[in-house]
Amino acid sequence: MTTTVCIGAGRMGRGIAQAMAHAGHDIRLLDAKPRDDAGFDQMRASALDEIRGALDMLAGLGAFDAAVVPALMDRVSVWPLSRAAEALAGAEIVFEAVPEVRDAKTEAFALFDAHAGPDAILASTTSTMLSTDLAALTRHAERFLNAHWLNPAFLMPLVEISPADETSPETIARLRAFLDGIGKVPVVCKASPGYIVPRIQALAMNEAARLVEEGVASAEDVDKAVKYGFGLRFGVLGLLEFIDWGGGDILYYASEYMARATGEDRFAAPRVVQDNMHAGRIGLRTGSGFFDYADTDVPAYQKTRLGDFLMAVQAANLLRDPVLDAPTDATQDDT
Repeated sequence: MTTTVCIGAGRMGRGIAQAMAHAGHDIRLLDAKPRDDAGFDQMRASALDEIRGALDMLAGLGAFDAAVVPALMDRVSVWPLSRAAEALAGAEIVFEAVPEVRDAKTEAFALFDAHAGPDAILASTTSTMLSTDLAALTRHAERFLNAHWLNPAFLMPLVEISPADETSPETIARLRAFLDGIGKVPVVCKASPGYIVPRIQALAMNEAARLVEEGVASAEDVDKAVKYGFGLRFGVLGLLEFIDWGGGDILYYASEYMARATGEDRFAAPRVVQDNMHAGRIGLRTGSGFFDYADTDVPAYQKTRLGDFLMAVQAANLLRDPVLDAPTDATQDDT
């Protein structure tokens, strides 16, 4: 069992608390705001009620046996700022989940520097600031990185790890192993605005809004297309894997057409797609693309992925049984 602390007892902190408790780890939520006793007691009760309510809801949806909720809640504690030294004592991993304001981050990092042990990891959960910028706020940048959880933190598997220049390889490896161990799916990316998921989804969401703005389709039909086309497809194949699956040449020519037809540079193929196209690295058909398929049993790989597609369609209750009898033509004259 790993002792974890989250500085900040708001929405993200409470989501992380659910994940820690569910995975068998003690989690201390440290209130980052100074409050009087009555104010803290009110906040503490609200936080614990929200966490319990979320766990009860998930149990009711069949995620786990509701009988274990009290045991999970025993692993969650909420601490006042006045007891920061006690809360941070012995912590192996400290998550920072205070508001996206530099002054708030500065204060939270100062708490870590003052009270955390010599081997503790500090992981910010910022969704907007860069780890390379925030590293200057701690005296222990070698043990600092960003760990961007996606909401809802308990359910979403992905966590984007973004180290600073000073972050040690050991720190990255330790946090990655810990996240793997609690059932999360960590990925590592450089400090770059938007990381991976927010950067991709910002473009996708803006383009969906433009479709409605331009009168191309209704909001209902755009979202239906996303759920039953985009969502199902890319829940099985990653975006880059899909390029290789269909062929990078298809994306290359489609991008050229879209850029010409719309007059918008945002549809032009990036340099890597152009380079792959001209070098003949277009995916499965040539044995390489974004990925190397030289040692891949391509028919077996395709069969596996089609099986994944089938399960996704079945899970969405969209797969119908075969039609064995031809439909009756209601307009046919039986005479």
